[in-house]
Amino acid sequence: MEIFLILLIVLAIIFVAKGVVIVQQAEVVIIENLGKYSRTLESGLNFIFPIIEAPRGVAWKITQKGIDGNTYSYIKERTKIDLRESVYDFPRQTVITKDNVSISINALLYFQIVDPKSAVYEIQNLPEAIEKLTQTTLRNLVGQLDLDETLVSRDKINVELRSILDEATNKWGVKVNRVELQDIIPPVDIQSAMEKQMKAERDRRAAILEAEGLKKSAILKAEGEKEAAINKAEGTKQAEILKAEGAAKARLIEADAEKEAIRRITEAFENKGQPDKYLIAMKYLESLQDISRGQNNKVVYMPYEATGILSSIDGIKQMLTKE
Repeated sequence: MEIFLILLIVLAIIFVAKGVVIVQQAEVVIIENLGKYSRTLESGLNFIFPIIEAPRGVAWKITQKGIDGNTYSYIKERTKIDLRESVYDFPRQTVITKDNVSISINALLYFQIVDPKSAVYEIQNLPEAIEKLTQTTLRNLVGQLDLDETLVSRDKINVELRSILDEATNKWGVKVNRVELQDIIPPVDIQSAMEKQMKAERDRRAAILEAEGLKKSAILKAEGEKEAAINKAEGTKQAEILKAEGAAKARLIEADAEKEAIRRITEAFENKGQPDKYLIAMKYLESLQDISRGQNNKVVYMPYEATGILSSIDGIKQMLTKE
């Protein structure tokens, strides 16, 4: 009797232990009643009826990196479904572009389970299904683009890939939030050709910039020389104008002085002689003085009409001494 009682107590303890299910925050558990979907347990303390009710096991692909640096995947069955956003790092794969270039691509996928029931009953292994769908969709998208378009259209590929995956996984109760392509690696020979092309492009741009710099320098130099020539010509013009104005003023002053001198001479010879002859004789003598003042003149000579000079001097004397 005592053994039966002890056995009954042990079975009761096991029954209670099996009937208590504690679900953590942001997790749910799918409960089946004799193999049929019954309900979904939310976070917190929950009770089930053992033997009749049991959590549904879910096959989940787990990817981990080993100590050797390689990535390994294995299937693990678990009863709790995580509702938080999950990130899945897809292994690197080879895809072929539209121009038949094989490139290596790996991607990150951020997804979240929004309907646990569909995630369990609509697909066998959700992570693996998402991975295969991403790989095939990525091959299709890259196959429509050339290599150059693929390298510069990463954001476009991310948006299109996310849209396609989100629509395809909707019936699985999954929301694809973001897709990011990590690396796009072309073959080695293509990389070498691209590096040469980029170097040639940089050299071309450098040559263009240098030519433009020389062109601008020549233009500025020509404009400077032009402006300097204009300023010089303007300065010469102003100098000539000022010089001409000065010469004109000097001539006017000289003419006024000569006019005054003639007036005074005329007044001095009034009723005493002929002032015109006096002026002619003085001009004649000044001309002779200028002729004899030259630096290269070695011999001072008397002009041919020396008698005219003497007569002019004698006439001046007579005019000055005439009463």
